[in-house]
Amino acid sequence: MPPPHDALPTGHDFAAYARTHWPRLLVTARLLTDDDGAAEELVRRTLARLCARWRRVPRDDVDFHVLRCLVRVHLRRPRGRRAARRRTVLVLRFQEGLTDTEIAQVLGCSPGAVRARVRHGLRAAGADPGRLREVYADAARDVVPSEVPLAEVQARGRVLRRRRIAVASAVCAALLAPAALLGADLIRGGDAGNGESAAGATHAAASPVRVVTSGERVTAGPGIQVWLTADGGHWSVPWPVAGDDGDRPLDEPGVSVRVDTVKGGFVLSGLFHGLRGEPSRVAVRTGDGGAATAKVLVLAGSAGWGVWYAKAPLPEKNMKALLADGGDEPMVTVYDAAGKAVARSDREWWRI
Repeated sequence: MPPPHDALPTGHDFAAYARTHWPRLLVTARLLTDDDGAAEELVRRTLARLCARWRRVPRDDVDFHVLRCLVRVHLRRPRGRRAARRRTVLVLRFQEGLTDTEIAQVLGCSPGAVRARVRHGLRAAGADPGRLREVYADAARDVVPSEVPLAEVQARGRVLRRRRIAVASAVCAALLAPAALLGADLIRGGDAGNGESAAGATHAAASPVRVVTSGERVTAGPGIQVWLTADGGHWSVPWPVAGDDGDRPLDEPGVSVRVDTVKGGFVLSGLFHGLRGEPSRVAVRTGDGGAATAKVLVLAGSAGWGVWYAKAPLPEKNMKALLADGGDEPMVTVYDAAGKAVARSDREWWRI
């Protein structure tokens, strides 16, 4: 088996990556499915999905994205989902060596749920961690990798890419409808009374993190204000937003994403929570293969949670590119002071 974290091939080429990692992915898929044929089909589907959006996969986090995609494709099967999730948690812990937090980010759940599934899974398997590692190692040695079906995978990827572009175009049209009805005057009117907050935000531009007082308004975009209070983050926008505008921060690491439509594009923002101190950086994918550093607001005395927002509205074409990913890749990644990714947005990352 290749080592757990292989170096990326020169040029970040998908074909080279697929050839290099095909054997290891087959091993992981075999342990997840307990079936050779199902394992190979699972890896084919995973690589096809990655091929469809390869240019937008973050260069410094490829292995996580590949593993996350593999696991989530596997767990979409409607039958036996509870048992499959328990088995998946065990494989990620005792074969892949992931921590509770890392497994939670792969599955989109809390670390507490991961710990509970580990306990239940070990009880159901009737084995201790040491014995389970031996079983997985023996099963991995029995896997004989076939040759990667690269042509088929790339053909599937092209079909998925075209399909996602069509879906993204339809969703963007729906998102833009409120802005077209609202008109530009109301948006400009929303900015008129916020000169002081806007100036404050400009003054704090030297650092992405800004400490605010409870209820202090900050302009996050045309006609959009954000403020923090003890019970969570809040937004005011030029038109009504369905659902709650903020959630009470949780103890577990996590980050949410919301989309607000403005003239000329989309403003991205959200809540992060469960951190130990302030984040050093919040990276937001920009839809063109890169990522931008978001602005961060934290409440004085409550540095473990706060609000992030993109510095500039995202153009429609970039939003289409992000939507074409199908939501499988994290839109937002939060990094701690050591530069480690501590929270990633879930696959269902946007709401209106």
